[in-house]
Amino acid sequence: MSTLRTLLATCLMLTSGGAAWAQLPDTEADKPEGEKPAEAPEAKPDEAPITVEPCAQALPALRMPLTFMPGEVLEFDLDAMGAQAGKMTLRVQKPQDGQIPVLAQAETNSFFSKVRRVRGSATTWLNPRTLRPKRYVEDATENEMRRKVEVAFTHKDRAIKVDYQIGQRPKGQYNYTYDKDGLDVAGSIYLLRQLPLEENLSVCFDVYGVRRLWRMQGQVLKKEKVTTPLGQFDAWHLVGTAVRLDRPKQKREVHVWLSDDARRLPLAAVGTLDLGAVRATLTSVSRPGEKRQEAGPGKEEMKW
Repeated sequence: MSTLRTLLATCLMLTSGGAAWAQLPDTEADKPEGEKPAEAPEAKPDEAPITVEPCAQALPALRMPLTFMPGEVLEFDLDAMGAQAGKMTLRVQKPQDGQIPVLAQAETNSFFSKVRRVRGSATTWLNPRTLRPKRYVEDATENEMRRKVEVAFTHKDRAIKVDYQIGQRPKGQYNYTYDKDGLDVAGSIYLLRQLPLEENLSVCFDVYGVRRLWRMQGQVLKKEKVTTPLGQFDAWHLVGTAVRLDRPKQKREVHVWLSDDARRLPLAAVGTLDLGAVRATLTSVSRPGEKRQEAGPGKEEMKW
């Protein structure tokens, strides 16, 4: 597992719903056909299998009106262990077939591209009333290896169907059933922006990421004053832990800051991974009818 691949797979959706810690490469699933996967250690006879507790309750009702609109563009700097690694952009697009498409794009900078060149995009189609996804698509290229994923959500049955292909290998498929709420990593940040945030509010949902399903347990810690490249904000600090449902020992922690204003901007997110801290920081905001905000020369580092 390369540092860069872990970095970009994580950062690609780091701000997207606090779920990017789940965006780790699946080294077993990525092995070529015919290569035997590593066997999981056998449990001792007196040990019960590890399971993940179901969510105690569904997500609360969303606040309306929406904090975002078609034409909103958010740009982020991505870094790992203090070194800038690339950029990411989130775009809310015009409605299509009654859904709101959100496009996320990320690419490594010239420094990281010397090690490994990565660019990728993900699009989610959200229900405008519930912000639950109907469809989610990923298309990424690492050096010359292309990875494509198409995900379909059937909320009536709480079902998630995943079709994927890596390079020229045979296509694969996974089928999952989620608990109370099923989201994807690209769209979940937009749902979080609509929650009635308050101190100690608990949230729990299942989230799709890298062909796997994860359970996110999170909480609103408190309101903080943070300094970002765009200025100073009052912000809600959310913390969460994602547990991979088929491998509960695999966990990832994330911290997210959302501005406490009508826009509920995702100001920053920090993920704690094996390679260290990975961060996405908002550096530019463009919204219809509003003056563009962007970090200028001598911009402040993120402080809280």
